Amino acid sequence: MKQIKNSVALVIKNYEQEFLIVKRPEDEDGPLAGVWGFPAITIKDNETEIDAAHRIGREKLGINVEIKGKIGDKVADRDSYILHLSDYEGATVKGSVPNVPQPDTSMTQYVELKYTQDPKLLFPAAQKGSLCSQVFLESIGLDWNT
Repeated sequence: MKQIKNSVALVIKNYEQEFLIVKRPEDEDGPLAGVWGFPAITIKDNETEIDAAHRIGREKLGINVEIKGKIGDKVADRDSYILHLSDYEGATVKGSVPNVPQPDTSMTQYVELKYTQDPKLLFPAAQKGSLCSQVFLESIGLDWNT
């Protein structure tokens, strides 16, 4: 039986209802190298999804975040494991400004970030199997396969 890997992604919206996307490194292994998506993290043993979502803010973006609620989740069979990923909506704590990359090199650090209102920027990631992009796009009624 394959191991189950639980992960969380964070959809941070600003006051203009733009959402924060991050770009993965080009030289990273795997199908998502160089694409725009949402910041995500693997849940640690005995950590809740909410705690992991807060950790995304601290460890991936260098900020504190407020978690507003769960958007949805999705499961995919990867080569060596089953991935269960949940998207959460969040907001930056007043005065916090996200910044990448962060100094912790034990995990994927992002190379760029930006706020956008264009969900189509997530289509390449969704088409390559990004569950966090797929969950978000499905939640707003967009089909990324078109």
